[in-house]
Amino acid sequence: MRTPITLLLSLLLCTGVRAQSSMPEAPDRDGSFGQGPYSQLILRGLTLINGNCAPPTGPVDIVIENNRIVSADPVGYPGVPIEKDGRPTLKSGGREVDCTGMYALPGFIDMHGHTGGRAQGAEADYVYKLWLGHGITTIREPGSFNGLDWVLKHKKRSAANEIVAPRIVAYTGFGQGRAEKFTTTEEVGDWVRQNKEKGADGIKLFGMRPDLMQAALETNKEIGLGSACHHAQMDVGRWNVLNSARAGLTTMEHWYGLPEALFTGRTVQDYPVDYNYRDEQDRFGEAGKLWKQAAPPYSERWNEVMDELLELDFTINPTFNIYDANRDVMRARNADWHDEFTLPSLWRFFQPSRISHGSYWHRWGTEQEVDWKNNYRLWMTFINEYKNRGGRITAGSDSGYIYQTYGFGYIRELELLREAGFHPLEVIRSATLYGAEALGMEDQIGTIEPGKLADIVIVGENPLADLKVLYGTGATRLAEDGSVTTTPGIIYTLKDGILYDAVKLREDVKRMVREAREE
Repeated sequence: MRTPITLLLSLLLCTGVRAQSSMPEAPDRDGSFGQGPYSQLILRGLTLINGNCAPPTGPVDIVIENNRIVSADPVGYPGVPIEKDGRPTLKSGGREVDCTGMYALPGFIDMHGHTGGRAQGAEADYVYKLWLGHGITTIREPGSFNGLDWVLKHKKRSAANEIVAPRIVAYTGFGQGRAEKFTTTEEVGDWVRQNKEKGADGIKLFGMRPDLMQAALETNKEIGLGSACHHAQMDVGRWNVLNSARAGLTTMEHWYGLPEALFTGRTVQDYPVDYNYRDEQDRFGEAGKLWKQAAPPYSERWNEVMDELLELDFTINPTFNIYDANRDVMRARNADWHDEFTLPSLWRFFQPSRISHGSYWHRWGTEQEVDWKNNYRLWMTFINEYKNRGGRITAGSDSGYIYQTYGFGYIRELELLREAGFHPLEVIRSATLYGAEALGMEDQIGTIEPGKLADIVIVGENPLADLKVLYGTGATRLAEDGSVTTTPGIIYTLKDGILYDAVKLREDVKRMVREAREE
C-alpha cells in the first residue's frame, strides 16, 4: 500500500519521523544520453541571452573546456556573413556544434524541485529527464522526502555525472531522523548541527512554536546553511514571514505567511466556523480569499513589510504555477503535455481525492476560481513591486502536484512571472542569476561568462518573444502553406559541460509513459 503524501508530511511535521523511501535509484548514465565533457567544445553562431538582464547580443561563439566556460565573445554582426578568421579555433580532439540562428541562455535553476515520490509513481529517471529536457540544470530539493541519504547519494552521483540529472542542492525536511517531537531549543540546535554534519545544504521548515523556530533559524544561519519555509497555516498565526526573515530565513516558499504579515484589522484569517484544515477543499478554497484580507497594495502597512524584507535582503520563491489550476482547473487538466508526458500513476494522483495532497477538486467551481484570480492579482502586485524595488525573486515549480508535470510546470512559472509584470529579461534573471545568488552559487552558475560552469540552454527560437518555445511540446505556429506546426522546444541542454540532446531526453520520457500505459 502506498503511503499518501499528506500522511508522510504529517509525520515529518508532527513527530519528526525520518522519511523512508523505496524509490528506485536513477540508472547509470551511458553513451545513450549526454556526450562529454570535451577537452574543447565550441557552440557557434548563437544569440546570447544572459542572466544579468543584459540585452541579447550575437552572433557569439561560446568556448568550453571540460566543464568550464572559457569565452562567450561576439564574432560578427546580425545579417552579415561571419569571417572565419575572427572565430575561435577548434583544437585537436575538440568538437564544434553549429547553432546558427539559435539562442543560448544560462542553465535554469528550479528552486523548488521535489524528486518525484511513491505517491505519484514518478521515479527519478522520469523526473530528471523532464527537468534536463526543459533546460533545468540545477534544482533545490526542498525537504528530501525520499530520504536524505537517498538525495545525497543522487547529489553525489549527479556531481560526478554518473546519472542523467541536474545538479542537486539538498535541503532536509526539519525533524527528519527524530522519532519524537522537539520540546527544547537545545534539541533543535543539536538537530540543525547534525544536519550539516550529514552533508545537507540546508533545511526546509513548515513552522512551529516560536522559540523553536527562532532556535532553528538562528543556529542554521550561524553554521552557514540555507533555509526555506512554507509557513503552514497551523502555526502562521504566531510566526509569519517577518518573524522568519528577522531570524535569518534564506527564502520563503509559495506565499503563506506573507498576507498574515500584512494584516492590519485582524490577527487571523477569516476561517468559517466549520472549516477543517485536513479537508483540502476547505484549506485551498479559503486560501483563495486570503490576500484580500491583507493590507491593500501601496498602503502604509504594505510598504512597511516590503521595506523591511528588502532591508533584510530576503528572497521570495513564489511558485505561482503550483496554484495555477485553482484559477482554471479545466485548462490545467487539459494541458498539451499530459497525453504524452504525464505518467498514468501521476495522472491518477492528480484526480479528486481526499488523501492525495493537492487533489482537492471535491466541489471546485467558478466561485473558487474567481477568488483565486483575484488572489493572484494582489499576490502578483506585491511580487512585481518587490522586484521593482530591488528584491530577489526566484523561479521554482513544486511540480508533481495540482496538474503540474515536471519541467512543464517550471516553464509555466516563467510565463506567470511575465504575467506578474516582469520584463522577459527579468524573468530569465529570476530563473538563472537570482537562483544562483539565493543558493550562494553565483560564482559558479547563473550567467554565461568565463570561469563559470558550462550550464547552458539552447533553443531554436527567441524565448523573449514567446516563452512557450521553451515547453517540451513547443509552441504552435501556422506555416505559410497553411499547415499547423510546432517549434521543437529546447534543443540542447549543457550541464557541467555535458551536451544533452534535450529532444532525445523528452522522447525517452514519452517512451516511459507509453510503456506505463501498456502495463
